[in-house]
Amino acid sequence: MATVFEPLNYIADNVRAIPRSGIRDFFDIVQGMKDVISLGVGEPDFVTPWHIREAAIYALERGRTSYTSNLGLPKLREAIAVSLEKHFQVKYDPRTQIIIAVGVSEAMDIAIRAITNPGDEIIYHEPCYVSYAPTISLAYGKPVAVACDASNGFAVTAEAIAKVITPKSKALLLNFPTNPTGGTMTREELLKIADLVKRHNLLVLTDEIYSELTFEGEHVSIASLPGMLERTIFLHGFSKAYAMTGFRIGYACGPTPLIDAMMRIHQYSMLCASIISQEAALEAIQHGEVDTGSMRDQYRLRRNYIVKSLNDIGLPCHLPRGSFYAFPSIRSTGLTSKEFAVRFLEQEKVACVPGSAFGASGEGFLRCCFATSLPQIETAMERMNRFVKGLK
Repeated sequence: MATVFEPLNYIADNVRAIPRSGIRDFFDIVQGMKDVISLGVGEPDFVTPWHIREAAIYALERGRTSYTSNLGLPKLREAIAVSLEKHFQVKYDPRTQIIIAVGVSEAMDIAIRAITNPGDEIIYHEPCYVSYAPTISLAYGKPVAVACDASNGFAVTAEAIAKVITPKSKALLLNFPTNPTGGTMTREELLKIADLVKRHNLLVLTDEIYSELTFEGEHVSIASLPGMLERTIFLHGFSKAYAMTGFRIGYACGPTPLIDAMMRIHQYSMLCASIISQEAALEAIQHGEVDTGSMRDQYRLRRNYIVKSLNDIGLPCHLPRGSFYAFPSIRSTGLTSKEFAVRFLEQEKVACVPGSAFGASGEGFLRCCFATSLPQIETAMERMNRFVKGLK
């Protein structure tokens, strides 16, 4: 008698344990609904600037459709090295210390896989981007969360990190400005964290994809601090600053042995990033600074409006100093994050993301992305006000 084949029995245990993205679960509800105002998807509403799109078109017209080096186009890596030294005060050899990846997500994935042995602990701060903990788990590492608090602008402190360090701690993952909170870090606190990292001989992975969207103060990369360049993997990309999400271009920089280890994973999975996207990225990093500044100014105006509106409605919201997310508390309503988001969507046709999608410490909050037009935000806030008043 033939054995009944059950596909579920063939799924790897560590994959079976990975939850579905809270963002995607929520947006399954959104699908099919008409006339929804979305404050949910973390994507610029601006179209990629024309000169960047034109660079991609010109690359096609010239027949630039081949593979590139596993590390990426040399001229792009050289341009990245020049930009990073100018804007971040970090210096990398473009020949051996920079790798072009398919978005920052792939750069993060291959970085974590390159450094993680089974059972290694990777510390990260929360609320955070949804992929961090699952990516660590898929590499057979142990994610260790450090909660951040609204009273501190959702920054992470050296004191909080110190409490979770154990002999199994391997690395610290940072993301500032932060998705979903817009939290940023001061140089003073980063210096304390750098000292802690060096004392415990940890590696740092720093995801700085939102760095150009810093509204107040200076953006400081931990890689630029004394003694940190050699123990940091710096992750960045083009999606947010240049409105290039669909191009899927990111990169990682770090010590040559670590970049080489990441390349060995990359060459057997992705092989290389799209040459057309790399040509567009080259145009962006060399000539896109004015575009980024213009977009940042628009985001700042929207931020100011949405944060004031949320506070006026009675949903306390700190002023995010970076990214394009507001993260108001909805605890006063007595609803969970998911209950609030689902009811708000159903009753007022406005989509926001439950804070619980970003980890346990995100419960009681709501992520409202202001990368949409100001008129849309104004309408959304009018509906939010009506919805909250209706709860009383």
